[in-house]
Amino acid sequence: MSRSPARDRAERFRALHRGRAPGDPLVLPGPWDAASARVLEAAGFPALATPSAGIAASLGYADGTTPADEMFAAVARITRAVDVPVSADVEGGYGLGAAELVERLLEAGAVGCNLEDSEQGVLKDPHEHAGFLAEVREAAAGRLFVNARVDTFVHGDGDPGQAVERAASYVAAGADCVYPILAPVEVLPLLRAGIKGPLNVLAGLDGDGPGPAALGGLGATRITFGPGLQRRAEAGLREIVGGLPA
Repeated sequence: MSRSPARDRAERFRALHRGRAPGDPLVLPGPWDAASARVLEAAGFPALATPSAGIAASLGYADGTTPADEMFAAVARITRAVDVPVSADVEGGYGLGAAELVERLLEAGAVGCNLEDSEQGVLKDPHEHAGFLAEVREAAAGRLFVNARVDTFVHGDGDPGQAVERAASYVAAGADCVYPILAPVEVLPLLRAGIKGPLNVLAGLDGDGPGPAALGGLGATRITFGPGLQRRAEAGLREIVGGLPA
């Protein structure tokens, strides 16, 4: 039986995470629309990862309030605009069942997804969330790279031990990567030591904290920037139009 094109694309995306040398993490900048995606592809990045907050801003929504249909449509416009693989941040999954979530991601052309383990600022039960991740993995049948976000440092008490425990549950459920968002730099070696598999770390821009190479040296397998690029572009536009007559 021949492999599906979606599975082949996801496997190529997985391969980008393997065998990374310390100090050489996979850097995945975040496009918020088709134009920004094309700029990032032209710059030579081998893959991209959409930020939900950046897309929300581009569509006129506050972070976390984008309707599912609009988010998937935005992701589809981005994937159509570029040839490199695109992973999509779909927040907590919009209340969709695993099979429907997977189908909508594949229809949008995504090769992977971020899934948060909190809802409305409250951490989910890690065992229940691990069960959902396992359902997503089963429905995807290898066609999606699942990045499980761990929200201990943003909505929990910031205990690294709890982050490691939650991450272990998600890896056991089949997550390809875990993302302890906003983890302090000083705890990254501890997280790296306790978490199996790829580790996603959020980076700042232009000297705002350690750069990708330094974070890679601390254990990051891959680097994302959240909505950082979109917000920097918005600030640049604001500066430009500030000099124009109104």
